[in-house]
Amino acid sequence: MGQVLETDEALKIKDNYFRVLEDIRNTAENCGRNPDDITLIAVSKTKSVEYVKEAIKAGAIDFGENKPQELAAKYDEISNVRWHQIGHLQKNKVRHIVGKTSLIHSIDSIPLALEVDKRASNIGIVQDVLVQVNVSGEESKFGITPSELDSFLDEVGVFKHIRVIGLMTISVKDYGREQNLSLFKELKILANSRGLKELSMGMTHDYKEAIEAGATMIRVGTAIFGARDYSAQNN
Repeated sequence: MGQVLETDEALKIKDNYFRVLEDIRNTAENCGRNPDDITLIAVSKTKSVEYVKEAIKAGAIDFGENKPQELAAKYDEISNVRWHQIGHLQKNKVRHIVGKTSLIHSIDSIPLALEVDKRASNIGIVQDVLVQVNVSGEESKFGITPSELDSFLDEVGVFKHIRVIGLMTISVKDYGREQNLSLFKELKILANSRGLKELSMGMTHDYKEAIEAGATMIRVGTAIFGARDYSAQNN
């Protein structure tokens, strides 16, 4: 976590962050949306605290992590930002992040929702969450199916210490523009028809299509921080 960045690395992070912001603004305005309605989540997974600090200098406030332990470690070192748990979340890892993450993007089972509710109750908070929906139907993806959404929301709705504020999905890596648009638009329809405001969708390779389809949050890592090195990451 204590890696010191070279000056050119630090400048590149800032330049990349500004470039993504410009893309957001242009894409939003071209499709008649207000850029201020879109939250850029800088996905800092596998990157050191120093990378996060450089993004903060550029104006970043929201950061996404896949692994709860990594989020908790960075939370202890960096303040005045909003942390997002964006990766698949296991029940036994919930304890690491409730009370530290502003939003959990990946609620995909009732037992997981129950554990989040229990942990939030223990510390007297209401945890905001998104329900992950596997719109593509790809077997390797986590998330409930669109047909399960109503019953899932009904079950989660009885919990007192979690609040579902929207939906999340992940597209398929090799999808083209039109396929991405179709998939993201389907999630928007699911959310709108159920009165849910937030839509977390779109990553480095497809965030422009996500914005066009109505995303309120995009999760961008590589385009800001560069390629990731997973070799040193603990599971």
